[in-house]
Amino acid sequence: MTETMKRWVLARRPNGFPVDADFRLEEVPMPEPAEGEILVAVSHLSLDPYMRGRMDDVASYTAPQELDRTMGGGAAGVVIASRSDKFKEGDLAFGMFGWATHGALPASECRKLDPALSPSTSLGVLGMPGFTAWAGLEAYARMKEGETLAVAAATGPVGSMVGQLAQRKGLRAIGIAGGPEKCGLLTDRFGFDAAVDHRAHGSAKDMRAALAEVCPDGIDIYFENVGGPVLGGALPLMNLHGRIIICGMIAWYSGESDETGAIPLQKLWRLALVKRLTVQGLLQTDHVARFRDFAAEVTPLVKEGKIAYLEDVSEGFETMPAAFFSMLKGGNTGKQVVKV
Repeated sequence: MTETMKRWVLARRPNGFPVDADFRLEEVPMPEPAEGEILVAVSHLSLDPYMRGRMDDVASYTAPQELDRTMGGGAAGVVIASRSDKFKEGDLAFGMFGWATHGALPASECRKLDPALSPSTSLGVLGMPGFTAWAGLEAYARMKEGETLAVAAATGPVGSMVGQLAQRKGLRAIGIAGGPEKCGLLTDRFGFDAAVDHRAHGSAKDMRAALAEVCPDGIDIYFENVGGPVLGGALPLMNLHGRIIICGMIAWYSGESDETGAIPLQKLWRLALVKRLTVQGLLQTDHVARFRDFAAEVTPLVKEGKIAYLEDVSEGFETMPAAFFSMLKGGNTGKQVVKV
């Protein structure tokens, strides 16, 4: 067994959009698993928008990423040493190993994976993003057959799951994505009822007009992943007693501003009052007790091909920062994964 491993650490806090100098690649000693722990050789690493928020030293729903420490994140791989009766060598495992080629964690904090599926599925469709979509709809959407649901960043692992699950409940699913290729995927691969290209409609006014064409009866549920003009276009179309589920705001994560971000609070508050909207923040950590329910429902659907998914795989551990930057700008198609 090699005596060292590689990891990416946060070298400094970004000033706006992150750059290469904010990260540092290090070679460090391989960890030794303690009693009750497993040591995993990572094969696939997850990149997710929330990681950008943790890079800032501000109060949030989770602690900021520490400087000069391994960047946090989920990863999957093969158990190469076990001091727990829950795992044996050769098992596949998921855990929060971070941006590293290897990691040791208590077995109780890891999840054993189905060898019939790629370990990468534990990072997306059957992992935190897929569960986020499922939990948000189950807890807050109050879905009714025939309603219209719109979701932003719809080709991503959260958005694509949201649309497909909504359709299984008899709703119309409208996806919002960037570019004609992604919009084509929404209707052709994921089966959405319609798609809107936000890159072709750069202002909130243009987005509203484009959404109105495919949502003639308004929007009952808006699953928010983006913010920006996309949100500005959806807000005026919300129906009475509409539900807005706030999952993410990737357009604003690096301090960007736009016409929607500058909307006067009085206008937003009046819209919520007049339409009697429910606006609900969503953190999947509030619902982890139901992860087994999610897995029991969705895993068979994935295996049977009834839930489609896409993965954008970047080859090589050294590509982590570049793949991260691309994802933040919407350059990925599907769940962003890095293969070691």
